[in-house]
Amino acid sequence: MSSPPEEEREGPTKPQEEAPDGVITEATSPHSTMSAELEASILVAYRSAGLGMFGAVMRLAGMPLEKVALFMNSSQVSGKNQFAQSIKLTFQGGPLAPFRVVGPASMVAWFMQYSVMGLAFQFFDHALSKSLGVAPVWYGEELMEPPPQKREDTSSELVDASYRAKTVAKTILAPVLAGSLESLVANRAEVQRYFGPPKFSAIEGKLGWNPIARLFAPAFASNAMRNVIMCNTSFIVTPITYKLYFPQEKKSPGSLFWYGMGMN
Repeated sequence: MSSPPEEEREGPTKPQEEAPDGVITEATSPHSTMSAELEASILVAYRSAGLGMFGAVMRLAGMPLEKVALFMNSSQVSGKNQFAQSIKLTFQGGPLAPFRVVGPASMVAWFMQYSVMGLAFQFFDHALSKSLGVAPVWYGEELMEPPPQKREDTSSELVDASYRAKTVAKTILAPVLAGSLESLVANRAEVQRYFGPPKFSAIEGKLGWNPIARLFAPAFASNAMRNVIMCNTSFIVTPITYKLYFPQEKKSPGSLFWYGMGMN
């Protein structure tokens, strides 16, 4: 009597199920089943947290450069050798002087700046897109696909005009909301780093602002406008122009990276 085939001696195999397209696949464990939307959200959160930690560490390491830049753009230096003057002012309190202006608020703000900006924009973009019934901005693998073909049908011009108006409104609102949220998180810490914690506390005490004004901190509007511009270039202009106008045969993660760097 011949021995059983090799696969029969190995014991029972995993149950298999047939996918809708006819491909046989192994049944997955209940622990690994999740919707594509949930999986994408977890991936975005994971990447955002990693970017936040990386950004906070790099900004802390670069504090001497930030202080030099602040002095270079201030009235505290003048005449010749302004760069040398800025370096001298930066380290006049010792080698660790640039790092003494960094408090817990700065570390939290840096983490939120690098992790929340993209996440906040995607949240507002998807929320507004869903409420207005329009498509969100292209992300990820969608950027590598060919641009959509123009429709030949001109019978729904009224619908198209309404759709375009909603898209424009969403495209304007999403960066404003995301940039304002980021400024709400980061602006106070930026002003604190500029003046230093003791002087900033003295300024706040002298101004006597209410809690809401203290939360926004000085120069909130200009800070928010900077972030709104950054949101537009990073999350709207870059993906849309790359998707529509970049040569299809040259699209790749590398070309997208350099295109984004050049655009921003």
